[in-house]
Amino acid sequence: MTNKKLDVKDKNYSILIDSIGVLLEQGRKQAYQAVNQILVKTYWDIGKRIVEYEQEGREKADYGSALLKNLSKDLKLRYGKGFSKSNIYLMRQFYLKYPKFQTLSGKLRWSHYAELLSIEDDLERPFYEKQSLNESWSVRELKRQINSALFHRIALSKDRRGVLELSKKGNIIKREQDIIKDPYVLEFLKIPEDYKYSEKELEQKIIDNLQMFLLELGKGFAFVKRQYRVTLDNTNYYVDLVFYHRILKCFVLIDLKIGKVNHADIGQMNMYLNYFKEEENAEEDNEPIGIVLSAEKDHFLVEYALGGISNKLFVSKYKLYLPDKRELENKLNEVLKNE
Repeated sequence: MTNKKLDVKDKNYSILIDSIGVLLEQGRKQAYQAVNQILVKTYWDIGKRIVEYEQEGREKADYGSALLKNLSKDLKLRYGKGFSKSNIYLMRQFYLKYPKFQTLSGKLRWSHYAELLSIEDDLERPFYEKQSLNESWSVRELKRQINSALFHRIALSKDRRGVLELSKKGNIIKREQDIIKDPYVLEFLKIPEDYKYSEKELEQKIIDNLQMFLLELGKGFAFVKRQYRVTLDNTNYYVDLVFYHRILKCFVLIDLKIGKVNHADIGQMNMYLNYFKEEENAEEDNEPIGIVLSAEKDHFLVEYALGGISNKLFVSKYKLYLPDKRELENKLNEVLKNE
């Protein structure tokens, strides 16, 4: 009996290779998740043991305490790396901030929780935890959003009840206002504050850093096109950036302004929105949203220029550097006190 030579070009053989690859990837992912869950549970248990030791009347484990110092030294001698004083302190804080293990998500890694524990505010921390889950943030993305004060930037557009809801559930997108930030933080473009750049340069920088810009925009945005041509009365106009929002099911148009926004900029965006409603929207699309994104804006000019406009049009500022978090905290505290 002759052996038939295996034809590696055979379609079924290729399917076999691909299916094995899928199984391997799934297995590795499940193993990684299992290891991560065990690690998170172990660190939580260690924190619990330390707190229980304290509650029996023994030494308190404040950051500079002798207990943490001794634990770090002895655990490193017996079990190796991973038991620095700061890590042991985090394990203790982990248990104190999350006393019920069942409330922890199996999808977040220990490095996520270590980052979350750096947030002292008990109103702010749950927001970043929920957003990390809702938007599948990496640890790097979580750090960036904390540093850019995302919670405060969104919370300042809400009332007290809205802020508390934001803390409990994260930013749930139900209407156009839920996707708007003011300001947007574009520090990842790495444009020096004193550099005189043009709108074209700003747009190109955003395109070059599109992944980070999408992260700043938030969940649900899909890039469509830059310099989207609109032709009216044989004249061409161009929308700087066009996106589609998967959740709200609508186009989102963004025009970039490097100076202070004026009434003509708002009128032009209103024209673009009317055009998209008539010419670009499919039957299942909702009304488009327009954002004029400017370096500066005058509150009263914007208020009067938007008066009477029925389209979903917003004016927001952008910053090329991280915002003053203390200033945003003070503003948010005023909102919470005045309600």
